[in-house]
This record gives sequence, structure tokens and C-alpha cells, in this order.
Amino acid sequence: MRIENLRNLNTEAMAYMGDAVYEQAVREKLLREGHLRVDNLHRMAVRYVKAEAQAKAIKEMFSELDEAEQALVKRARNHKYHSKAKHADPLTYKWATAFEALVGYYYLAEEDERLDWFLEKAFSIIGESHGK
Repeated sequence: MRIENLRNLNTEAMAYMGDAVYEQAVREKLLREGHLRVDNLHRMAVRYVKAEAQAKAIKEMFSELDEAEQALVKRARNHKYHSKAKHADPLTYKWATAFEALVGYYYLAEEDERLDWFLEKAFSIIGESHGK
């Protein structure tokens, strides 16, 4: 897919990809830290993947994003989604989906360095909010 087309890709589709990429990154992070018990892994992963955590991270990082990234986040946040949040209020869900859309964009655009920066920053923000 060409990057010019990526900027116009439906943000719901970007979030779909970003959800998978982020979930894998969280699982890899936890395993590399030496957490090996599956019951603990799931509980620890939930701290990072829940909507509240993702929303907090994207809000804190928003000012560090460039104009194009901010525009994508705003577009994703303001998109009318067909799915509903199960465990979050609608606004938190929209911010979390914007977080996932940006992850999906970085991945699909093959912006690996930017994706790595974003994930590390998000992990740090979310980890601090859990006393880690």
C-alpha cells in the first residue's frame, strides 16, 4: 500500500491493524521482562491494552506528535465507529481507537523507528500509572 493512500485509509481499518500490532508488542514486552506464567501475563497485559490506558497515553503524547500525526489522531478520534466499547465510556473508547489507529498507521507505513518510539513512550506512561 502506498503511503499517500494510507493517510486516507479508513481510521477504523488502521485501528484494526494497530490493535493487533499493539497486542503483540505488549505480549513481547512482558515475555522479554521474564513474565512467563500465562495467568499473570494476561492480567499484566490488560493493564496496557485497556481503553483507559491507551487513551491516557495518546493524550499525554499528543503534543509530541507532528501535525500529520495529530491530524490522523483527530480524524480517528472523531470518526463514527460501528463498534461499541464494552468496558469504557464512549470518549475514552474514541481516544483508545485513535491510539490504535496511529499504531496501525506506523506499522502499515513501515515507520518502524517512529512505532518503536511511540510504543516505548506509551509503555512508560502506562507503566507509571500502575506504579511500575
